Amino acid sequence: MLVSGRGSNMQAIVQTLRDGDLPGDVVAVIANSAQAAALDWAREHDLPARAVPHKEYASREQFDVALADVIDSYRPDYVLLAGFMRVLTEGFVERFSGKLVNVHPSLLPAFPGLHTHQQALATGVQWHGCTVHFVTPVLDHGPIIAQGVVPVRSGDTPDELANRLLKLEHIVYSEVVQWLAEGRVRLDAMQRVHVEGIDCRAFSLPSQDGKTL
Repeated sequence: MLVSGRGSNMQAIVQTLRDGDLPGDVVAVIANSAQAAALDWAREHDLPARAVPHKEYASREQFDVALADVIDSYRPDYVLLAGFMRVLTEGFVERFSGKLVNVHPSLLPAFPGLHTHQQALATGVQWHGCTVHFVTPVLDHGPIIAQGVVPVRSGDTPDELANRLLKLEHIVYSEVVQWLAEGRVRLDAMQRVHVEGIDCRAFSLPSQDGKTL
């Protein structure tokens, strides 16, 4: 799993895999900074944790080759991006084609890139969300595995919207990882995602009274 910061999605995924006794686990946590708080959490929970500092490499391509070599040493079935704040090169993405999964804080294809919450509020949309998708060389345009939706409230700030959505990201990404661990996800010839036994892959965040938050 690749991280850059505190790794809240990483934590949720690890706990889901372990609490659910699923046929899979996180084999390593790798960060592009030795100061990433996620590495400390991983070590405290008996996970291999390693830093590959991007600042030590002269180019994005050199960093990606070094990162890919470290990933390959762990022989993962999937490479999960969980708040990994680096744009990956085409060579890296192709090396892990069909294995690279990301969570993006918008309802793709709307609002790719950065500052998605500000974009949502500026556009005036009534619904915002997150997307878990396979990564392709085109940024934030890979095949969609699942999405989560939250309403945009009157008076929302970007931080309020982001905090509400993050709770749902944990749920959606963890659910997708369960599907991957169980071998239920496949891509068809048109690069569309199918999940065995699942008809609807959209999620919302229920409140205590059962209403959508």
